[in-house]
Amino acid sequence: MLTAFTFPGQGSQFPGMLRENLPDDPATHSYLSHAESALGQTITSIDSESALKETVNVQLALLISGVIWGKYLMDKGCVPDYVMGLSVGAYPAAVLAGCLSFEDALQLVSLRGRLMQTAFPQDYGMLALLNVNRTVVESVLEQQVIEGKRVYLANINAEDQFVLAGYKPALLETAAVIKSKTRCTSRLLEVAVPSHCSLLKDQSEYLLSKLEKTIINRPKIRYISASKSRLINNIDDIRIDLSHNMANQVHWHDSSQLLLERGVGRVIEIPPGSTLTGLCRRVFTQGQCFAAQSTRLDTLLYQHL
Repeated sequence: MLTAFTFPGQGSQFPGMLRENLPDDPATHSYLSHAESALGQTITSIDSESALKETVNVQLALLISGVIWGKYLMDKGCVPDYVMGLSVGAYPAAVLAGCLSFEDALQLVSLRGRLMQTAFPQDYGMLALLNVNRTVVESVLEQQVIEGKRVYLANINAEDQFVLAGYKPALLETAAVIKSKTRCTSRLLEVAVPSHCSLLKDQSEYLLSKLEKTIINRPKIRYISASKSRLINNIDDIRIDLSHNMANQVHWHDSSQLLLERGVGRVIEIPPGSTLTGLCRRVFTQGQCFAAQSTRLDTLLYQHL
């Protein structure tokens, strides 16, 4: 049975995730030491409650956790056939696929976070909509944009689950209009920037200029773009995917469908979090979906046999 690893984006982080939630393994300490040397800061300064209020630290914590957990499972014999990451999750996916070194990923994600954080230091973010029809969402958004509101459709996570990005007052106003037309729920996400929309186009272009100077290898494990909903092999395409995914809409539902169509029957979400597992279960109704965060290691390894 083919297996895919998925890697979460911002919103799945929690304080202490790099101190209390990593495998107790010599390789873990090696990766943490490499990260501290490359970044010039201690791990404890990245994942404290106050540190995780900054986008830079959130993205670095997710990268480090994703690489350590992914490599750990692979070393134990659970090797994926596909990798796919949501937003910054594309970076640990690229490291595990062999496209990008851990050291380069640390520098790129640090830059990515700073670019996003300084572009919109306050009053911007993201909002999730649940149990809502896409037609209603797009209709309301179209009118909001006509009225000059800075709000965009950022993520298409499921047939009835979406994420908006933009100016927080506009996000809340848009959610209120949508709720006046249909029964649904909404919540602001723990994300301090308006990801996956045109507001970050200039930042994505600058990041691409840095990626063009970074060594990228062809993937040894098949790499799926959650922005394009397709398999990517070309080195230049991987550069563009990694740099532009901050400004590109996320098509998680379609990307999960692609994995299913390619014969994947098992999806393992790399810590932290389990949100992607819930989304994947809606697509893989006959398959196996696990969140490594809440699943015993021996169960994952047994299921992989």
